[in-house]
Amino acid sequence: MSSTRRHVSHIGVLTSGGDAPGMNAAIRAVVRTAHFHGLRVSGVFEGYDGLVRDEIRPLAVRDVSNIIQRGGTILRSARSEAFFAPEGRAQAKRNLDGRGIDGLVVIGGDGTFRGASVFAVEHGVPVVGITGTIDNDLAGTDATIGFDTATNTAMQLIDRIRDTASSHDRLFFVEVMGRTSGAIAMHCGIASGAEFVMVPEHRQGIDQLIQVLERSAKSKSSVIVIVAEGDEEGGAYEVARKVKARFAHYDTRVSVLGHVQRGGNPTMADRLLASRTGVAAVEGLIEGRSGEMAGIVNGNLAWTRFEDAISGRKATDDDLLRILNILSI
Repeated sequence: MSSTRRHVSHIGVLTSGGDAPGMNAAIRAVVRTAHFHGLRVSGVFEGYDGLVRDEIRPLAVRDVSNIIQRGGTILRSARSEAFFAPEGRAQAKRNLDGRGIDGLVVIGGDGTFRGASVFAVEHGVPVVGITGTIDNDLAGTDATIGFDTATNTAMQLIDRIRDTASSHDRLFFVEVMGRTSGAIAMHCGIASGAEFVMVPEHRQGIDQLIQVLERSAKSKSSVIVIVAEGDEEGGAYEVARKVKARFAHYDTRVSVLGHVQRGGNPTMADRLLASRTGVAAVEGLIEGRSGEMAGIVNGNLAWTRFEDAISGRKATDDDLLRILNILSI
């Protein structure tokens, strides 16, 4: 057992926002690291809403056995209107005090970190963050927990769609998740050999898509177009409708992958990232850190203030778009 100097004695851990594969691995790492260092640890169920409603119970080492390989989150997640209000946050602080919890680990994305930042400042509770979002849109880390699994899931499904597209000379519009981030779409586009990708960060209109389709029609029997759900031209159905009205060469189909991208067993990369940052989060609280997110940059642990992780949101890499245009000829 570690003899590290402690700034906390009882840690709470919660998951918030959309679920991401690898969240359970992060919970496991937090619980076991806390016990390794001689700290108490409790799980907060249903995210910030559970913090307000006092849905909190102690977690022992064996409570997190056999979860590292499971998708979703054993703590569950929920949106919380109550936590948005000062009264709700005050009630959350009373609940923590009543249970003797003096440090908090939150696992989620930008919305989770916004709530954590306000709570830490307002009530002086030490809070550290672990990334948990398939969008990979936070600054201060090369990848977020869930991104690798989500992109691999989407890629495998797109590979299967390519098989049927090639068999029937079809144009498939495949919609992947990403309301404000095109990271999944762009990475899957390159990895699956798509002819065109539409993402929120880059304005690529129907005219550009038509040019690519006209070029592809001369040499290809099938085409895959990947559309991030937040693209400015609309989702895959809307893009397909606009294209069909102007370009009738292909037999077109639309496939929306949806929430299947959030589920499934996390990949090795996501389990490793969750384990490393889960350990770091607890040890960060022990060292006296607060208002920061643990990430991995160039293979090394990196700490980033919540506000910087949110405001410095990663945009889709311009070079990936350039590479896609080269490889899709």
